[in-house]
Amino acid sequence: MPSREAENAAPDVRRASPGDAPEVARLLHDFQDEFDEPSPGVETLTERYRELIRKREMTVLMVGDGPDGFAQLRFRPTVYSAGLYAYLEELYVIPSLRGRGLGRALLEAAMETALAEGADHMELGTSETDTAARALYESAGFTNREGGPDGPVMFYYEREL
Repeated sequence: MPSREAENAAPDVRRASPGDAPEVARLLHDFQDEFDEPSPGVETLTERYRELIRKREMTVLMVGDGPDGFAQLRFRPTVYSAGLYAYLEELYVIPSLRGRGLGRALLEAAMETALAEGADHMELGTSETDTAARALYESAGFTNREGGPDGPVMFYYEREL
């Protein structure tokens, strides 16, 4: 039986290597499937992850032994500050393991990683209906209001080209 300290310990988060690409690809495929979004398939995702991680064009963090979840980050320079902008592209935890602090551990590790990479700003997007994700992000200080809690709601737009 695990000790009380072990039960309360923060989940281990580590940076993915190119060799982790198949596991991350499976998680992203499952994420897309859960929300009825298209996926190019695990095999294609594996190839893309392997290459993007190898070239350091993407940072992927994993939590748990399975792994049980992942966070995906990209960095870019901006004219608005001397630091980089970090974009949290994805954050996913296996549904049966949600509510155990894995998402929070991934988010905190993503923010720490972003700071270590030289970022001074992080952006992300989530759907209006994903109330659990919104609560997590808001509890970590993210806002969807321009200029603070009393400002107008900010929107994130996208389209295929």
